[in-house]
Amino acid sequence: MRTSGNSRGRTHRTALATAAGVAAAALLATGCSASDDTDSDSGSAGGKITLHVGTFGTFGFDNGKGSAKLYAAYEKSHPNIKIVEDHTTDGQKYWDTLKLRMSRNSGLADVQAIEVGYIAEATGPTMASKWEDLGKADKAHVSDFLDFKTKQATTADGKTIGFGTDIGPMAVCYNKALFKEAGLPTDREAVAKLWQGDWSKFLDTAADYKKKAPKGTVFTDSAGGLFNAVLSSQPEQFSDSSGKLIYDTSAGIKTAWDLAVKAAQEGYTAKLRQFDEKGTWAAGFKNSKFATVACPSWMLGQIQSQAGDSNKGKWDVALPPQNGNWGGSFLGVPASGKHVKEATELAAWLTSAAQQEKVFTALGNIPSTKDGLASDTVKNAKVDFYGDTPVGQIYSKIAEGIQPAPIGANDGQVKTFLTDNGILDIEQRGTDPKKAWDNVKKLVDDKIEQ
Repeated sequence: MRTSGNSRGRTHRTALATAAGVAAAALLATGCSASDDTDSDSGSAGGKITLHVGTFGTFGFDNGKGSAKLYAAYEKSHPNIKIVEDHTTDGQKYWDTLKLRMSRNSGLADVQAIEVGYIAEATGPTMASKWEDLGKADKAHVSDFLDFKTKQATTADGKTIGFGTDIGPMAVCYNKALFKEAGLPTDREAVAKLWQGDWSKFLDTAADYKKKAPKGTVFTDSAGGLFNAVLSSQPEQFSDSSGKLIYDTSAGIKTAWDLAVKAAQEGYTAKLRQFDEKGTWAAGFKNSKFATVACPSWMLGQIQSQAGDSNKGKWDVALPPQNGNWGGSFLGVPASGKHVKEATELAAWLTSAAQQEKVFTALGNIPSTKDGLASDTVKNAKVDFYGDTPVGQIYSKIAEGIQPAPIGANDGQVKTFLTDNGILDIEQRGTDPKKAWDNVKKLVDDKIEQ
């Protein structure tokens, strides 16, 4: 899942929320208010244990409309447990607040979501000891996940600090009505052929759309989102295999940056920051202001929730120019929690194959468990908002081709600098690309110890 749009989220965050995928800027409220650093009220009241789950973006666990209602199911089978979700939409603010609270061992939820862009930092020497070793607590469940997913959440000395929630195979979601008005094909296979094999062809399609674009619309939502999408398919990204930052010499970063800059300068984007705190990006879905969005699986839920029922059936999903993974998250258990055993059991249940299948059916978040990804439930799934679109087949096919790039401890922060500072400045303020790049480098040099 993604969370903030500018993390690897949910992601995202992600969808579906990058990121994640992967993120409206609201201060995180984990257990208590964001300004209060006292412990969360995860005590026992009336014979019940209250467990807080800290999340960002859209995980689909909650009891709301369009979610999998997992909390209600767990509470029904565990009458001694009450679950409270402490949620924010902004993945960067979530992570910054979580780090501060972990350093103080105060204000933490019993279960904390971790976006993949920050997992290397979470497993690093500063934070690793702050997490419960889930491999010792539930070794069998750790083995349920895709091997690369477990490896991402494992420290150098073999401690596994997170159960995987989802992965973020990348597709392209498009508004069929807008494509039709612009004279472009609407059949998903024909659409995929427009840009098959090369992200530069995606911009060629943007140029064609611009020629006949319906009034008041543009081709895609965000140059930052395009950057993340292109980068997701690149074997070389922010860090090398040792975790050292190589963003300034990375071929993948250069490819993604150049295409995002071109999209911004050519007027192909709506000049929006994904998951912005003002809700402008969200309103763009509801009002059909853009025709495409880079679409890791967790983004399906974002589109559904933001576009609303009036846009049901208008969006479809096409294969991307190149396979990639943007986002995906984990659930970790802070070792200082008051109910570590119960929190670990809840985290394991929420991330089991059966529950991941339910979340996918509700929202489209692709499972990170081996059984979940291979299940007929996922492969044959459709999401009601998208009509007959075979979302399960599409994302399962993309997932088979994922080759994750190395992840370093500072990837998430560097990505935020590149998208929210560099690319957004070019897009919204017309900043010269060279100056924007230099500004990003200065931020990295000033803010990140290397």
